[in-house]
Amino acid sequence: MKFLLFLLIILLAVWLWRSGRTAEAETKRASDPTRRSSPQTAPEDMVRCAHCGLHLPLREAIASSSAHYCSVEHRRLAEPGTY
Repeated sequence: MKFLLFLLIILLAVWLWRSGRTAEAETKRASDPTRRSSPQTAPEDMVRCAHCGLHLPLREAIASSSAHYCSVEHRRLAEPGTY
């Protein structure tokens, strides 16, 4: 009987020790400034390629006088006279 009581006390001590470490790790992780989410950037305007229909950010698009394209090749295919 003493052995079971001794085993129960040891298991309780290990359980308390582990739960304390888990709570400490969660607190440390929550207060870590490097783990915070990065600030969200503003949404970008999207345009559609006039040749293939791909949607891409305006800053990555190839612009012509009449439309936007996803690549120089698509601009060349859609507007044969311009390079």
